[in-house]
Amino acid sequence: MNFAQKILTWYREHQRDLPWRQTREPYKVWLSEIILQQTRVAQGMPYYTRFVEAFPTVYDLANSPEEEVLKLWQGLGYYSRARNLHATAKMVVEDFHGEFPKTYKELKSLKGIGDYTASAIASFCFDVPEPVVDGNVYRVLSRYFGVDIPINGTKGIKYFKELAREVMDAANIRDYNQGIMEFGAIQCSPKKPSCLLCPLQESCVAFKENKTDILPVKQNKTKVRNRYFNYLVLMDNDENTVLEQRKGKGIWQNLYQFPLIESEKKLQSEELRPLVKEKEDVPELESLSLYNNEPIVHKLSHQHLHTQFWILKTSHILEEGTQWNEIGNFPVPVLIADFIKTLKI
Repeated sequence: MNFAQKILTWYREHQRDLPWRQTREPYKVWLSEIILQQTRVAQGMPYYTRFVEAFPTVYDLANSPEEEVLKLWQGLGYYSRARNLHATAKMVVEDFHGEFPKTYKELKSLKGIGDYTASAIASFCFDVPEPVVDGNVYRVLSRYFGVDIPINGTKGIKYFKELAREVMDAANIRDYNQGIMEFGAIQCSPKKPSCLLCPLQESCVAFKENKTDILPVKQNKTKVRNRYFNYLVLMDNDENTVLEQRKGKGIWQNLYQFPLIESEKKLQSEELRPLVKEKEDVPELESLSLYNNEPIVHKLSHQHLHTQFWILKTSHILEEGTQWNEIGNFPVPVLIADFIKTLKI
């Protein structure tokens, strides 16, 4: 058996029973692929179920308010995916009459759909012989063929796409593509791969040369930037607080948050007070106290957010405020959602 045949044989015996594998409906396959980007299956499964229940068709998703989509997405991170999901649904409805295009090229023209997602939808739904290349596929191909070209560089991306095309089984592309990704997720995992029971072991370069720990190769990551966030949790005597919507571009665009002061370092209360006074929308305070003595460090791909929550109590009525028991209805970053759950009023 060649490489592709071994992958197919393994897949037919070991494939997981996942709901999006029981359908060729492009809408549901697309939903699953967007949700599972940068996300483990166990974490993504309940989100997939909730989205399908809330928005059974692409029309339902397209016609929903963005806030509702962001709220349902809350906790998955990478919120640009949710915004692109909503925008793509509108494109499919408005430009393609509610039908997902059937070609790789047309699929790739949709917002938020790149090479991988276009290949996945085209092959899973329409049997288009287009190879998928995700993190799992990079790992399997890199180890099996002993390729040390960085997978996150221009040269590597092109090389592995061509290699994936060379070894794929075009006649069984749906099962083959799902199979090689499943193989990478279960058998050829990032850490402690099951090499001794691997059907590819005899021909695997990484196994022969003891390189499974160093393949695939990645270029040096972008330097991490440290940022210092001070959230102002205003509270009046009627248990009203203030939320504001983030505008402009950024990972949390259109999500809600408490008023924010960003500083260059961790602040003490005496350093924060004059900065609070400078904010026009903050009334006179009765008290200011720090909720968390140690900053909560929220780690994103290129930045670490060192976050402090400050409780600001005022006797003034926050006329444009929101009742504390209603703030759970707003889409917020998971960092703030976790804080809301812990604060007892």
